[in-house]
Amino acid sequence: MKTMLLAVLAATVATQAQAQPAAQVPPGACTHRGNEAALAQRPSPLDSAEAVIAGGTVKVCYGRPSLRGREMVGGVDPYGQPWRLGANEPTRLTVPFAAVVAGVRVAPGTYSLYVVPTATSWEVHVNKAVDRWGIPIDAPVMAQDVGKGTVPVETMASPVETLTMRFDTGASPALVVEWAKARVRIPVAKAP
Repeated sequence: MKTMLLAVLAATVATQAQAQPAAQVPPGACTHRGNEAALAQRPSPLDSAEAVIAGGTVKVCYGRPSLRGREMVGGVDPYGQPWRLGANEPTRLTVPFAAVVAGVRVAPGTYSLYVVPTATSWEVHVNKAVDRWGIPIDAPVMAQDVGKGTVPVETMASPVETLTMRFDTGASPALVVEWAKARVRIPVAKAP
């Protein structure tokens, strides 16, 4: 009797567990690998920026590396090679509407961004692979590109020590990326 009761109880618990949906990550939430203690130990902290563009909230989640005396883009991260546009997990952009990102038309959702930089322009890749570590950016990752566009690099007078991203919500909305003496504006707009 006791064995039968335990079997019925186990079957009931299993059925209830199957009926309950798995925990869902809210759209646009910044996610990371590892626990909070491990996250706090990272030399490149997780950050985000968001803005209301065309009536919807657009959000970017990214790791913030610092220069620490290094030449990064064009140095540690060579020109002409894919760079994850941050540190740790890939940089992720969430758009709540059909959008055009760096000239690439996308459906509402979350995408990873990576770039192939040169001294004067960055080729911005919009990619469907969001639940991965930021590197390597290899053939299987590249195969998930939605598209790519090229944006110019502006040279700033004063260097920015820690990678910073923010949104410019003016007449030409853009995700603004600043690091070292480079500023790049990645257009982000609601699709017409």
